[in-house]
Amino acid sequence: MQISRLLEAHETILKEARTMAGQADDAGDDGTNDLLVSNIIRTNELQVWFLAEHLVDVPVVKADENGKTETAKAAKA
Repeated sequence: MQISRLLEAHETILKEARTMAGQADDAGDDGTNDLLVSNIIRTNELQVWFLAEHLVDVPVVKADENGKTETAKAAKA
């Protein structure tokens, strides 16, 4: 659940940063646009990718005392 919330927060930051970068570009403010794209957007895109990779459903394999394995579907975080 916390990973999902963190992912949502990064996506919100990305949405706002993209809007601001567009406004800076329209205003001809290349420095602000570069700062937003280079530091904010790229960093948060990496974090979104990283967090999203941890929310993928992955089968969990459980072994009993005899070494017999059983696959169970993992719940989302």
